[in-house]
Amino acid sequence: MTEQPPKKVVLAYSGGLDTSVALKWLQETYGCEIVTFTADLGQGEELGPAREKALALGVKPQNVFTPDLREEFVRDYVFPMFRANAVYEGQYLLGTSIARPLIAKAQIEIARQTGADAVSHGATGKGNDQVRFEVSYYALEPDIRVIAVWREWDFKGREALVAYADRHGISVARDKRNEPPFSVDANLLHSSSEGNALEDPSEAAPEFVHMRTIAPEDAPDRPQLFTIDFERGDPVAVDGERLSPAALLARLNQLGHDNGVGRLDLVENRFVGMKSRGVYETPGGTILLAAHRGIESITLDRGAMHLKDELMPRYAELIYNGFWFTPEREMLQAAIDASQGFVTGQVKVKLYKGNVSIVGRESPYSLYDKELVTFEEGKVAYDHRDAAGFIRLNALRLMVKARRDRRSG
Repeated sequence: MTEQPPKKVVLAYSGGLDTSVALKWLQETYGCEIVTFTADLGQGEELGPAREKALALGVKPQNVFTPDLREEFVRDYVFPMFRANAVYEGQYLLGTSIARPLIAKAQIEIARQTGADAVSHGATGKGNDQVRFEVSYYALEPDIRVIAVWREWDFKGREALVAYADRHGISVARDKRNEPPFSVDANLLHSSSEGNALEDPSEAAPEFVHMRTIAPEDAPDRPQLFTIDFERGDPVAVDGERLSPAALLARLNQLGHDNGVGRLDLVENRFVGMKSRGVYETPGGTILLAAHRGIESITLDRGAMHLKDELMPRYAELIYNGFWFTPEREMLQAAIDASQGFVTGQVKVKLYKGNVSIVGRESPYSLYDKELVTFEEGKVAYDHRDAAGFIRLNALRLMVKARRDRRSG
C-alpha cells in the first residue's frame, strides 16, 4: 500500500540554499504544511534572516520557530559530556555530534506541539548527521515519519539546487551561487569546516578557514593566567565570577580565541564507513577538558579515574555515532556522574600561544597528601619497609616464569 503523504512537516531549517530548496521541494512534492525550526545553539549567526526567508516562502508566522537553546545545550549536553572527558579517536571533542540530539529533541517537541506527522532534515546521505538525527527522532517518537530530502530528491549537486531556487523565486545571495570553498557547522562549543578545499588531507588548511581562534604564532607573547571553579564536576566560575553554563563557555571561548587555543586538523572515521578530513576549533572546550582533568587529578580515586578512562572511548563513540538517547549511554552517564560527587575545587590555568597548562589545583576534598608523598620522613601511615612485600607479590608471577624459562633453556 502506498504511504499517504504527510500533512504537516517540521523542517530543521537554516535559511541556507539546501534547506530553502528542501522547504519548497516538500511543499511541491507532498503538498504539505511546513513548520520551520531554527535552533539558536550559539552559532553566532543572526536568526532573523532565516525567519524572514521562511515567511517569504509561504510558511505561516505561527509555524516559524527559532528557540534559544544555548543554556540547555551547555547545561544538559556539553557539561555532562565533559564530565566524562569524552574525546573521539584521541582528539575530536565532539562539537557537532553533541548538538544533534538536542536539535532532534526540540524538533520532536515542536512536532508534538504543532500536530505535525513528519520531520525532515537536510543532512546528506554520506554523512553522520543523518544517523544522529534519525536515530534520535525514533528514540523519542518511534512512529514519526522522517523525510530525508537528500535521499529522496534527484538533485545531484549545488548547480541543480541553484537552478531550482531560481525557478521558484528562492533568493540566493550572489556570493552563495558558486561552490563554497568549504562547508561550516558551528555552535557555542565549536566550529567545524570540511569539504571542497579541505578534502586533500596532504594540504594544510588555509588560515582563512579558522574563525574561532587567532593563529598561535600571533597570540600574545605573555601567558594569560586565570582560575576555573568546579562544583561536582561542572565549571561554575571563571576568576571567581559565577556564570551561567552558556556564559561560562562563551568566556572560555574568548580566552581560547585570544591565545590561539583549540585548533585541530583531523582525519576521522565516520560512522557510515568512510574517512573524512575536518578542521575544528574548540577553544573553550579545549580549556575545559584540561581543567576538568586537572581538578579530577586531586579529587578522584585511582580506581575511579582509571575506570572512567576505560569507559570514555565507548561513551565518546556513542555520542559520535548518534546514540545519545540510548540505555547504554544513560548507564555510562550514571557511572560517570557518580564519580563526580567530590570533583569540586579550583584550577589555575595558563594559556600561551596555543597551549593550555594546568599550573595549580586545590579542593576541600583533595586526596593529595603532601606528608605521604614527601621525600622527607612523613606520616607513620607509610612504612618504606612495606614496599618489599608489595613488590615481591607483584613480581611473583614473573619470578615463576623466569625459573621455568631457565629450566627449559
